[in-house]
Amino acid sequence: MAVRWAREKAGLTKRRLAAEVGISEQLMGEIESGWRNATPANLAKIARALNCPVVVLERRRY
Repeated sequence: MAVRWAREKAGLTKRRLAAEVGISEQLMGEIESGWRNATPANLAKIARALNCPVVVLERRRY
């Protein structure tokens, strides 16, 4: 997923984004690395916090 890219573009730290979404910083790191998938509800919260469409976060960055 492109969560890390979108987070960095938004100028947020992993800790800050995790706090806004209501998940642990560890889980956010696992989502960013692709180790775990975000639930649809958490993906929507991440998109709102980053002010971007969910579809942007679902794209893979190579």
